[in-house]
Amino acid sequence: MFELNMFPDTTQIDSNGILNIGGCNTLDLANEYGTPLYVFDEDTIRNRCRSFVQEFQKRVPETQVVYASKAYINPVLVKILSEEGLGLDVVSGGELAVAIAGGLSTTHVYFHGNNKTPQELREAVQQGIGRVVVDSFHELQLLDEISGELGKKQEILVRVSPGIDPHTHAYTTTGIIDSKFGFSIQTGHAAIAVRDALQAPNLNLKGLHFHLGSPIFELEPYQAAIDLVLRFAAEFREEGWTIQEFSPGGGFAIAYTRDNRPPEVSDYAEAITSTLKSTSTELNLPLPRLIIEPGRSIIGPSGVALYQIGAIKEIPGIRKYVSVDGGMGDNIRPALYQASYEVCSAGKMNLEADDLVTIAGKYCESGDILASDVLLPSVTSGDVLAIPASGAYCPSMASNYNLNPRPPIVLVKDGIRRLIRRRETYQDMMLCDIQ
Repeated sequence: MFELNMFPDTTQIDSNGILNIGGCNTLDLANEYGTPLYVFDEDTIRNRCRSFVQEFQKRVPETQVVYASKAYINPVLVKILSEEGLGLDVVSGGELAVAIAGGLSTTHVYFHGNNKTPQELREAVQQGIGRVVVDSFHELQLLDEISGELGKKQEILVRVSPGIDPHTHAYTTTGIIDSKFGFSIQTGHAAIAVRDALQAPNLNLKGLHFHLGSPIFELEPYQAAIDLVLRFAAEFREEGWTIQEFSPGGGFAIAYTRDNRPPEVSDYAEAITSTLKSTSTELNLPLPRLIIEPGRSIIGPSGVALYQIGAIKEIPGIRKYVSVDGGMGDNIRPALYQASYEVCSAGKMNLEADDLVTIAGKYCESGDILASDVLLPSVTSGDVLAIPASGAYCPSMASNYNLNPRPPIVLVKDGIRRLIRRRETYQDMMLCDIQ
C-alpha cells in the first residue's frame, strides 16, 4: 500500500484501488479535464491556513499570517485565503493585480522583491498597499520620491540579511551575505538603510524583515537569525526608533517524499515565537507585531499532479523510461533544483510496486525528468500517474516551452469539482503575437 503522508488531507483509496481526493475519483478527473491536470484540495488549503493562524496566534496574539503568492496564486485562492484571515505577500504587479481581482483589501498586502519597477511601486502606492518591503538603496530613494509625488506616506519594512545559512539548495538560499536580496547586517549596509529610511520624509519605517530561504527543515537557523536581527534592531533605540513589526519570512518545509520529515507547524511556531519573546524580554524591547509568510507549506501539500503514460522505452540492464504528457513545462523543479517527488499509479494504488522506472517528460530536453528510479506497479500506456506535493511552484513556474499549453487546475471538496483555471489553447499562446 502506498504511503499517503505526502497527499492532501482528504485522500482515500477506494475498494478498486483508485486514488480519491476531496471525494473525487482522480481517474474520472483525468478523463473529464484531460492530463496533465493539477488537483487542489480545498480542505487541505483551509486546514493548513488554520494551523498557521492558530499555532502562532496562541503564542503571540499579534501575529499576521501572510501567504506567499509566488508559491501559486489565483483569484479563487485569494478568496479562500482571505476567508481564513490571511494577508498576501506579492512580488510583482501581476500578483498584486490578482490579489485585487480576488477582492483582498490591499492593506493586507506586503510587496516584496529585489528590483521592483517604478511602475510597480507607483501602482502599489496608488492602490494603498499595506507595506512595501524595501530591498535596496535604489528602491528606498525611488519609493520615497513616488510616495511624495502621490502625496502619501508609505509604511515600509526594511529587508535585512542576517548572514545565516539555512542549509538548503543554493538557488533557494536568500539570507546569507552573498545574496541579491536585502541589506547585509555584517557589511553595515543594513544600518545605513535603516537610518536612510528614518530620514525619508515620505516613508514610515515600521520594522524589519528577513527571509532565510526554503525549504528549511531545521529550526535553529530561525532562532539564530531572529536573535541576531532583534539585537541589531535594539541598537536604534538610542536614535529614537523602536521596532514595531518583525517578520522572519517563511520557508517552512513540506514532505515531498516518504523520507522527508519536516517539523510540524507547531514546532516552527514554538521556535520562532519563543525566541522572539525571550530576546525581546532580554533586550527590554516591546514585543513587536509578528508577520509570517507561509506559501509552499500551505499550497504544496494541497496539490496533486496527474499525468498519463504514453511511450515506454526499456534499455535492458540500464533503465526503463516511462514518458508522460507533461514534464518540465508544468514542473521545472526537478530540472532546476534537483527536487525529488514520489510517484504513484492513480488506478493501481492497491497493487505491489515492483517495476523500477524513470518518469520522463515530453519536452525536448534530456534533463526533462520528473522522477528517477521509482517503483510502480507494472506500467502500461494509458495509466494515470499521480505526483503529490505538487501544489507549490509547479503551476506558478510553468512555461509554454515547446509551445505546450499550460495545464488546468481543478479545486475539489466534498465530491464537488470546480475548474479554477482552464487549459490553455494554442490561440491563447498566440494572443500577444503580432503578424
